[in-house]
Amino acid sequence: MIHASAVRVEPASWQNLLASSITDPRTLLHRLQLDPQLLEGTLAAAQDFALRVPEPYLSRIRPGDINDPLLRQVLPLGIELDEQPGYVADPLGEQHSNARPGIIHKYHGRLLLVVSAGCAVNCRYCFRRHFPYQDNSLSTAEWDAALDYIRQDDSISEVIYSGGDPLAANDRRLAWLTREIAAIPHVRRLRIHTRLPIVIPQRITPELIDALCGTRLPVTMVWHCNHAAELDELTRDAANRLRQAGVTLLNQAVLLRGVNDTLSAQIALSEALGDSGVLPYYLHLLDRVRGASHFLVPDYQAQELVGRLLTRLPGYLVPRLVRETAGEPAKVPVSVTLVHDL
Repeated sequence: MIHASAVRVEPASWQNLLASSITDPRTLLHRLQLDPQLLEGTLAAAQDFALRVPEPYLSRIRPGDINDPLLRQVLPLGIELDEQPGYVADPLGEQHSNARPGIIHKYHGRLLLVVSAGCAVNCRYCFRRHFPYQDNSLSTAEWDAALDYIRQDDSISEVIYSGGDPLAANDRRLAWLTREIAAIPHVRRLRIHTRLPIVIPQRITPELIDALCGTRLPVTMVWHCNHAAELDELTRDAANRLRQAGVTLLNQAVLLRGVNDTLSAQIALSEALGDSGVLPYYLHLLDRVRGASHFLVPDYQAQELVGRLLTRLPGYLVPRLVRETAGEPAKVPVSVTLVHDL
């Protein structure tokens, strides 16, 4: 007879965690003990932009707290369906920069590859919530054409894996793509924009690290973490494994009302990132995508907030406040207001 304590339970794979993500608003409200009166608006908003929350992220949300900063990022709300002037489907004009299927080429010297259309979590403020992913999901022949585009433009020195979330792609596809890009002599760097190490840190496996780090290209991974409560022991372990493999880790966040728009929240986020070996990189002003107006923080508040942050933390832990504007040749730095209140 085998004693119950001797039975080994294998941890869930990242693929299973991804596949078992919550997509039904009823389940989310029940699991988090939220007011059933939210259901009507939540169902309506999820019809426009689907709900998706994986279990590891769900476990960090406080049950019964409608103001939990992690919950606010993922909970569909009826207010998303209200039309607001200036909030559009494509706030960054990316469809004009969609040079060919799978490629967004906005800036000199670098381009985005839409490696995966899928995300592990659907953030309600996502500027690509209306992006035509169906037109950018590539067959093998289309991937070859996308790589030819890079081969034929020797001004491209950096390729950025994006999506969706590029780490939602399997290791075999990522390894093949990375080898092909490394074989292009004028490409000097590989960058990966991802939220998966935050929402499913189990994704950072030895196989993934081999797929990304097995070529001549130096690798920078830019995480997307908005609040200190998104970081835990699992995310720190993931960061350590990546750093040991030589990956440079940065973070970009979005300034969101009711999530991270206080000095204490920003200090905690920067400190928690620093403790994990991840340097704050950008703090983005909200992209005015249709459905996200309730997250807006006015410019003057953002400028004062980062000005105060500069007086409380070393410079390397203070992200640059930026705005992305359609048609501009780079992200636009936003000046900050230093506040002498120490």
